[in-house]
Amino acid sequence: MVQALASLPGTARGFMQTLRTDRWWVEPALVFVSMSLFFGWLTVSILMDFGPLGHYEVEGTHFLSPVFEPTWLSAINADWSGAWYLSPAFIVLLGPVPFRATCYYYRRAYYRSFFFSPPGCAVGDVGETYKGEAKLPLIMQNAHRFFMYIALIFVPLLWIGAIRSLHVPGEGWGIGLGSAFLLLNAFLLMMYTFSCHSLRHFIGGGLNCFSCSKVTRTRKRLWDYVTTFNERHRLWAWSSLLVIVFVDIYIRLVANGYITDPNTWSKF
Repeated sequence: MVQALASLPGTARGFMQTLRTDRWWVEPALVFVSMSLFFGWLTVSILMDFGPLGHYEVEGTHFLSPVFEPTWLSAINADWSGAWYLSPAFIVLLGPVPFRATCYYYRRAYYRSFFFSPPGCAVGDVGETYKGEAKLPLIMQNAHRFFMYIALIFVPLLWIGAIRSLHVPGEGWGIGLGSAFLLLNAFLLMMYTFSCHSLRHFIGGGLNCFSCSKVTRTRKRLWDYVTTFNERHRLWAWSSLLVIVFVDIYIRLVANGYITDPNTWSKF
């Protein structure tokens, strides 16, 4: 449509030029603000293990910010205090962060909102700069499927952390508001990962026949599930991002004594 616009008599194609009369700019503007806030906070959180919100684990419990999973990294950080000077949250740079950064949906979102390439459907591009994802630096986007393999490892780790939050040493098992948030966070991040386009292809791609064997029929059933999840991939992407930021802030507020987590515990 942009090419059709450029061919109209007396019309020159240019940046932000469009025949659209709707408020097309609202979505990219909201995406820009939201991604800046959410990813900005997560970046700060990864680096912030000092200051008024420096504590990321509630003392005497298993309440740990999901940004700092797996939980055993806290022990590593303590034992290697003389040599390990990076926050244990830096482990997310190995999988979850690049997995989300190269996500097919997020590519569309930040290509439009941050790089104006293009700002919207049928809206003039910032320039003739996009050459596909076959050369540097965009060729790195093709590593998404490999980051997915690492991100899958974090799914059970998040569930382990969420389940551990249901137990307080010396008190027993129970549920608190924070543990409910951690369970919700584990679920949403699982759904975001399980709705991945690359996982869908990994499970059901490359097959010429879905019914030729028991294995291919099983893959077809799994592919159907992932396809259903994939239809709402944008929902899982945003809800999981919002909740992990919220849970991280909530646990930091509890850990640093600003609020108290309501809970119910029973010894058994």
